[in-house]
Order: sequence, then C-alpha cells, then structure tokens
Amino acid sequence: MKFLVVDDSATMRRIVVNSLSRIGFQSVVEACDGAEALEKLDDSVEFVITDWNMPRMTGLELTQAIRALPGRQQLPVLMITARSAKEDIVSALESHVNNYIVKPFTPQVLKEKIDAMRAQATAA
Repeated sequence: MKFLVVDDSATMRRIVVNSLSRIGFQSVVEACDGAEALEKLDDSVEFVITDWNMPRMTGLELTQAIRALPGRQQLPVLMITARSAKEDIVSALESHVNNYIVKPFTPQVLKEKIDAMRAQATAA
C-alpha cells in the first residue's frame, strides 16, 4: 500500500513515515502542503495522511480537492492534527476526512485507524 504523507513540518512527516514503517508500511511519498500533495497524487497512492494547518492549501482544502477528482472520491484520508476541539473534528468529518487522530499519537493508534479505515473500505 502506498501512502501520501502531507505536513508542512519535516519533523512531523518523519514521525509519520517512521510510524508507518514500524507498523509495516514502507511505500511513502511526502508533500509539504496540500498543493504539492495534489501534484504528487497519482493512481499509485492508496491512502492519504494529512495535517490540517498548512500554507497554500490546508488539509481540509486538500481533502475537498481530492474528493472532486474523478475516481478518487473513495480514497482514504486520515487527518493527524493538534486541533482537538469537537467542532474541529466535526468540520473535518463534514469535509469528508475518513478518520482523525489528535497529536501526539503512537504507532499503535495509527495502525488501529488505518486498519479500521481499510476494513470500512472493503465493507463498502
């Protein structure tokens, strides 16, 4: 499975990539914001992990742009962000983010969310 990890913080991208590696996922493409993510999004990407707050294009804007692409409406999008307010989580879900993790997180939490999203996708 190929992941697209999107975060304006190189340190946070490294944490996510290392966490993915620890739970068995090696194929990762990185982007520093939503605009770069759209440039790197190709048919080989099967899963997007994005931050919310980024320059040029936020994670919500990225998710909405992905949902507008032909054939990509069902692409799993997981948001990892420091925004923990209930209304933020609701906004993300209303923007068609599939699931949400509040920073900080553990590789185990990441694995559980990915597994749940994959199970949901195969059940649909």
